[in-house]
Amino acid sequence: MPQVVLKLTSPVIAQMKKHYSSQLKPAPQHASFAAKTNHCSITAYQSGKVLFQGSNPEAESSKWGSPTASSKPKASSKHGYHPASSLFTSSHIGSDEAGTGDYFGPVTVAAAYVTSHQIGHLKAIGVKDSKHLNDRQITELAKELVQMKIPYSLLRLNNKKYNQWQKKGWTQGKMKTILHHQALMKLLDKISPDKPEGILVDQFSQPDVYQKHLKSEGLQLQENIYFMTKAESYSIAVAAASIMARSAFVKAMHQLEMDTGLAIPKGASPKVDQAAAEVIRHYGESKLDEVAKVHFANTEKAKKLV
Repeated sequence: MPQVVLKLTSPVIAQMKKHYSSQLKPAPQHASFAAKTNHCSITAYQSGKVLFQGSNPEAESSKWGSPTASSKPKASSKHGYHPASSLFTSSHIGSDEAGTGDYFGPVTVAAAYVTSHQIGHLKAIGVKDSKHLNDRQITELAKELVQMKIPYSLLRLNNKKYNQWQKKGWTQGKMKTILHHQALMKLLDKISPDKPEGILVDQFSQPDVYQKHLKSEGLQLQENIYFMTKAESYSIAVAAASIMARSAFVKAMHQLEMDTGLAIPKGASPKVDQAAAEVIRHYGESKLDEVAKVHFANTEKAKKLV
């Protein structure tokens, strides 16, 4: 369904509400008002974004402004699995991960299914790449996605299992490949008999490498699957998946702090070295195998600080 999203000021939105006073309808959560004309539904959100959706949304939206220029990054170089731009406005699945660059905490992978008519609403409430959101925003948006009953699947790879896989020769790329594959299969089963128009994986390796990892475990690609770097900036489904994955990672980090009674920072910085050293002091080196990715250089640095 065609749609337009405008970013408008509070006075303009108040003027709009007055203009559509005879056509108002019940508004969804976090909306200032909602209205329906003969050819267009209008939802104004407290964020200042206004969604016009219908057979000819431009005719109505043009009365109030023009869409702002996009600040999306330049698209990655294309390969045989690069999606057509039409995928981004279709009903599709997206998958993304979190925690792979963090010494502490699990690797989390999520897949989310977003239908075409949900895209505008998700954009309007602020769903976007989780790297541009703080932990509080991620937590709130994850709750919103659950309340909207967006179908998703979520996998957590704890560090004990991560370290086992790493010691038997699995690269992090292979781990992510298997996790993405499992998350996608779980979600496809969950939404069956519905079928997405496509599946988009936020690309972390070349598609031929991804397939090589699958084949090594007797697995194969799903139908209509695509790969794209920075996919969360183009696909709301991937952005939703990135939020669910990041939310799960943030919860796991909070739980780790509660379990250890120590401050556990994200990332792999010198602060992380200090935190790892504290874990060793309180619980011994063996504890790191449960809470950290021990092949990271932080492990040896931490040992020197004890």
